[in-house]
Amino acid sequence: MPTSKSSGRTSRSKASSARKASSTRKPAAARKTTPSEPEASREQLRRFLDPREVVVMTRERLQEALDEAVERGRMTRDDAGTLLAELLQRGREDIEGLLDGARSTTRGSAERVLREVDRARRAAGVGPSFPILGYDDLTAAQVIDRLGDLQPPELRKVRDYEKRNANRKSVLAAIEQKLK
Repeated sequence: MPTSKSSGRTSRSKASSARKASSTRKPAAARKTTPSEPEASREQLRRFLDPREVVVMTRERLQEALDEAVERGRMTRDDAGTLLAELLQRGREDIEGLLDGARSTTRGSAERVLREVDRARRAAGVGPSFPILGYDDLTAAQVIDRLGDLQPPELRKVRDYEKRNANRKSVLAAIEQKLK
């Protein structure tokens, strides 16, 4: 049938154009530059939740639509497979970009909240006597960030605990610097 042959050529050229475009396509997080990460994440989330911008379809529904196009002779089986893979990859990139932005925003917000909770807890004199909540789960950078709120007796308490346990040189050096 002449129409299926010509449409097969057209769909192959479209698929090859889509592959070329995808190789130059930037990840979702890099496509749009905004003043700050939280604002960028909010904008991505807003767009993701806007029904005019996003359509959610299962892989099975996409496969059904492409199988139907193959049956009608609109595209070849190989082109359908390539198109499905491309659509799924782009969807993953968009979601990963959104999640990466949300993770970094959440991580920064959570650290600020915990720092403030520690400060309020110490000021009120309630809770555990150790100056930094969840100390054993914190990275060296997170511990160093929280040292600024501590008084010398609390710094000494953290220093002694750090020496007995993880003994991280960067943390101990930061404590000694604050004690000077």
